[in-house]
Amino acid sequence: MPKLKTHKGAKKRFKVTKNKKVIYSKAYRGHILTKKSAKRKRGLRKPGQIKSADLQRIKRMLPYDF
Repeated sequence: MPKLKTHKGAKKRFKVTKNKKVIYSKAYRGHILTKKSAKRKRGLRKPGQIKSADLQRIKRMLPYDF
């Protein structure tokens, strides 16, 4: 079998934890932060976790991280 290629876009966006959970940084934190509430911005700081429905696609894009 040939080697599988890692999806470079996915590699930059997702990180696989030790327990094989996939985390990512949330969107809407880049600019125009004055109109967003402090509570909302605080929530955007925390990493998001991939839903189980999307996990198979991420596994295919990052074959050597699982």
